[in-house]
Amino acid sequence: MIELYESQRAMRNMRKAAMHRGVVAVLDVGTSKIACLVLRFDGAARLSEAEGIGRMAGQAGFRVIGAATTRSRGVRFGEIDAMAETERAIRTAVQAAQKMANIRVDHVIACFSGADPRSYGLAGQVELEGHVVSEEDVSRVLSACDVPDFGAGREVLHAQPVNFALDHRSGLIDPRGQLGQVLSTDMHMLTVDEVAIQNLAYCVKRCDLELAGVASSAYVSGIAALVEDEQELGAACIDLGGGTSGVSIFIKRHMIYADSVRMGGHHVTSDISMGLQVPQATAERIKTFYGGVVATGMDDREMIEIGGETGDFEHDRRRVSRAELIGIMRPRVEEILEELRARLDAAGFDHLPSQQIVLTGGGSQIPGLDGLASKILGRQVRLGRPLRVHGLPQAATGAAFASAVGMCLFAANPQDEWWDFEIPSDRYPTRSLRRAVKWFRDNW
Repeated sequence: MIELYESQRAMRNMRKAAMHRGVVAVLDVGTSKIACLVLRFDGAARLSEAEGIGRMAGQAGFRVIGAATTRSRGVRFGEIDAMAETERAIRTAVQAAQKMANIRVDHVIACFSGADPRSYGLAGQVELEGHVVSEEDVSRVLSACDVPDFGAGREVLHAQPVNFALDHRSGLIDPRGQLGQVLSTDMHMLTVDEVAIQNLAYCVKRCDLELAGVASSAYVSGIAALVEDEQELGAACIDLGGGTSGVSIFIKRHMIYADSVRMGGHHVTSDISMGLQVPQATAERIKTFYGGVVATGMDDREMIEIGGETGDFEHDRRRVSRAELIGIMRPRVEEILEELRARLDAAGFDHLPSQQIVLTGGGSQIPGLDGLASKILGRQVRLGRPLRVHGLPQAATGAAFASAVGMCLFAANPQDEWWDFEIPSDRYPTRSLRRAVKWFRDNW
């Protein structure tokens, strides 16, 4: 635990140093693509911090000066599966982005999906003896949280205080400087498989880069795709990727739950490939150009040329109706949405005051998906594109780039994490108490 705390602090310091020098890269290591954006931080970044300007896009004090994507290789279910292939793909993306930016990058902040994320709600409380809340008191209350025994082979990816209460006043964002007797906090902790983080760190190192931070794709997609009101009042972001579909729940501008389902757009492509007896690349093309999930009377008459180069004339000249294609795609899309619904139900999403759902990620572009999702999830659903940020090329503004854009916002304005506070080592949380509380059912 202490090693983890120190390594996260070291990465945070490295990121600050890189931002001070003015350049940092963000890397989205996905199952279908690897995206790299190079950010330049100017004086405006430090100015906005001083003036307390909010983190709306465009005020974040950075510009995207390089962007590149490449087809992902060696990544399955959002986790690195073949080190050498992933290393090659990361090098390709980073080199192309550096070339566009015309600058060398040493530090990257990476995000990934998968790795079996698990959410915990923790609570802590300390006596203040009536003095003004100081930074040290915030550190004390965070270290008073009962950390559950989350098991061997797991690592804490995010640990964010999401609510402070002073005596009977709850919902405080920052209690410092206020008077009270008892300070309490709620903290959201997200753990993942430590092997996934180690592999990513090792892969980045092999590319001669320094890892200056890691984040969950589900978290950063939510930052990019949810508008401020949704983050404030309560909303879920579903990021439909290639190998995994991530879900994150936000309220009061903090993430309070994250999870992922090991299914995504690739599974739909595989079903088309098997159903129509065509190669994966052809199936992907057919899905992109003709795919959908809601059949109408017209779709029986709309015929799709499958094409192919097997040399078998009859086989290569086949045609299928769009209704047949929808009949192959819909069951898998329904299965993914049913799984996501089960995750939302387990999280107690129906207890939140607002229950908006935003779909983003490459898989969200299937025509008719928002209507089907609304039916299966039983909530209002909208399609979300990431916020606009300065300098982002037009090609990188679509829903597939939600996590990459979210990483930019995360890099520019990171939320407070546990390791940002000086927690005394003797008060370091023990793992003895096995209580992971569904606290936001009671507290919000």
